[in-house]
Amino acid sequence: MAKVKTQFICSSCGAISERWQGKCTQCGEWNTLSETQVSARKSSGIKFSSSKPELLKDAVSENPSRMATGISEFDRVVGGGVVPGSLILLGGDPGIGKSTLVIQIASQIAKNEKVLYVSGEESVKQIGLRAGRLGIGSDNLFVLSETNVDVVVEQIKSDKPSFVVIDSIQTMYSEDVISTSGSVGQVSLCAQKLMNLAKSEHIAIVIIGHVTKEGNIAGPRLLEHLVDVVLYLEGDKYGGFRVLRGIKNRFGSTNETGIFEMGNSGMEAVDNPSKILLSERLGSASGTAVFATMEGTRPLLVEIQALTSITNFGYPKRTASGMDLNRLNLLIAVLTKRAGVNLTNQDVFINIVGGMAIREPAIDLAVALAITSAYKNKVIKNNMAVFGEIGLAGEVRNVDNIGERIKEVEKLGFKSVLMPKSSKVEISKNSKIKLIKVSNLREAVEAALQ
Repeated sequence: MAKVKTQFICSSCGAISERWQGKCTQCGEWNTLSETQVSARKSSGIKFSSSKPELLKDAVSENPSRMATGISEFDRVVGGGVVPGSLILLGGDPGIGKSTLVIQIASQIAKNEKVLYVSGEESVKQIGLRAGRLGIGSDNLFVLSETNVDVVVEQIKSDKPSFVVIDSIQTMYSEDVISTSGSVGQVSLCAQKLMNLAKSEHIAIVIIGHVTKEGNIAGPRLLEHLVDVVLYLEGDKYGGFRVLRGIKNRFGSTNETGIFEMGNSGMEAVDNPSKILLSERLGSASGTAVFATMEGTRPLLVEIQALTSITNFGYPKRTASGMDLNRLNLLIAVLTKRAGVNLTNQDVFINIVGGMAIREPAIDLAVALAITSAYKNKVIKNNMAVFGEIGLAGEVRNVDNIGERIKEVEKLGFKSVLMPKSSKVEISKNSKIKLIKVSNLREAVEAALQ
């Protein structure tokens, strides 16, 4: 009978301790050590096929070509295609469309390469139902329903596919660890075995990861450090749009994002998201502003909607969909103090149309003007786009990528841009866009409202 060894693994950094302790000695986090029983009959260490050093110039000359998926938005995020031998982690909320996206990617790659789709959550027939609904079918796309990672590894070595999907890493287990699937020890060991396989066999592997209620990948943080690429699929699952963000990429930039729309035939790449996001906008309504944001290196126009109403309680309510609530509270305080817009007895509601989530501070000016427009029931001037950060003194501060934002605004047919006075930008002589520069919030309100 194999010996059983007890270890304590840190869920934050993956460090291993022989005994439990309140604080991890490696990363300093508290209460992150979890007990894991490991079988001593096998070694769980990482073993590469070659133990001899190789010349770097030989490795550079043998640089493999990427596998293009044919899905433009996905290829943009990963840097032009999937690199053979890479391990990609895709995370996102339940029901956001992770499995739908990866099976579409698998079907595209299967047109030229052999692909294996491994599912620990669905049977082969259930996967077939989903593939039939999406209109997916290929002679090179194989499906396996299995949760034992050792069986999966042996099957991959036998079939030698070029691309593998693991759905999901939390359902996989290894007999080397005596614990349930999804535990810290199981996720760590399964991910290490898949990484060893990807590097030794030169196979690209995509693993789907569940997320916690905080929005982080479930399992140890070691999982994100271990893989080559970390992608997050975000958006409102009841809305139509999804945003694919690159959080980590060893083979390309992490500044790219992909925009998708969920339809009856699956995830569809959106080539001109600005036009779609503004297609149902009412230009004559108060409380709306058009904001020029940057999703990675791509400029994008989104609609900011605001609504104010007299509160029925002693404490006014503030609600934000698509932006940080703390940031909204800060902007309301600045509007009240610096711009003379008294919102102390007003409920304030903010919505980013299309289920988009905006994190950059350049959204401040658009949100502040949308709130003021709703409060005063005055419409923001027609064909005007807005961007700029607001400080606590009410000043409008400069933001980055000014030129790209203005080009997108002009391309969509807008006539003017309200922007920070400190911004330095040069536009072409043939450009008809009007740049309205303001230095503080009061000037912005006077210039924007009709």
